[in-house]
Amino acid sequence: MGYAAGVGKTYKMLEEAQYLKAHGRDVVIGYFEPHGRQDTIAKTEGLEIIPRKKIEYRESVFEEMDTEAILARHPQVCLVDEYPHTNVPGSDRAKRWEDVEILLDAGIDVLTTMNIQHLESLNDEVRNITGIRVRETIPDWVVQQADEVVMVDLTPRALLHRLERGVVYGREKAERAMQNFFRESTLVALRELALREAAHEVEHRIVSEPPSQHQKILMLVTADPKTAMLIRRAKRVSDFLSAECFAVAVQPSGDLSELPEPEREAVEQHLNFARNLHIETRILEGEDVARALVDFARRNQITQIFLTRPREKLRLPLVSRDLVQNIVALAKDMQIVIVSSREAVAD
Repeated sequence: MGYAAGVGKTYKMLEEAQYLKAHGRDVVIGYFEPHGRQDTIAKTEGLEIIPRKKIEYRESVFEEMDTEAILARHPQVCLVDEYPHTNVPGSDRAKRWEDVEILLDAGIDVLTTMNIQHLESLNDEVRNITGIRVRETIPDWVVQQADEVVMVDLTPRALLHRLERGVVYGREKAERAMQNFFRESTLVALRELALREAAHEVEHRIVSEPPSQHQKILMLVTADPKTAMLIRRAKRVSDFLSAECFAVAVQPSGDLSELPEPEREAVEQHLNFARNLHIETRILEGEDVARALVDFARRNQITQIFLTRPREKLRLPLVSRDLVQNIVALAKDMQIVIVSSREAVAD
């Protein structure tokens, strides 16, 4: 794991592969993206490369990792570059990390690479730092199941020097990168984020017992677009606390059938998003949203309730100021967390 392209993730992965091969392990390269970096390409020497699969889409031919060919070859170890990659439509699976799950299930060990900004729970924080919404993300639970996470570090100044020398990209692309994503202030903030995540991984793996087993977190799911941010924030807190996490919507009918179609689609999308992050979801029945939410919280020994900060112009009854005040009044024995976002950030 690193914080930006060019810090040396793929190089380090190939170094590890060469070491494993030298010590008798059967190693293949399942997918490798060279980006024209000669030092990195040289590290593939002597390693078997599984040919990519060609997929036709919209009258163009794309190359993807051939998961079935790797399964047929069945090495002990497979290298898979660019873990967060989205496969071209027509592939058997939507995401490369899903292909990796197939390899792992077949008993093949996998070495792979990714940057910190692709971690789902950090999506909003990365957007605040870079001004860019990262579209290719990986659920945190996928990364947490790794046997080992290695942080590949390089100072921002050293990375910019590599960029200037043309080691990372060609001259034109490098100049564009330094004017946009590769600003030193941005790289410093991303590196700090990556180091913090690495420290959390270390702490998480050496602690024998979860420090806060009694903690339980509940979030209210609505059609408000900020709900996705709320889910990420609550999930990240729950991971740090090793807490159980619930996401609930409240409707008088106990289902979403009575909602107008745009709102129903938004709520369903948020609930599915929560499920993808391995958060337990429910749709509660109740006319009084605050009371239904707090009653559920009491029955399930919830310690923290996460809500979005209501906006004056947002005409959604489920996120009104009165609702927030009612929840606070009813749940005096619980911690209420009101999550707000920074506005005016470009996509």
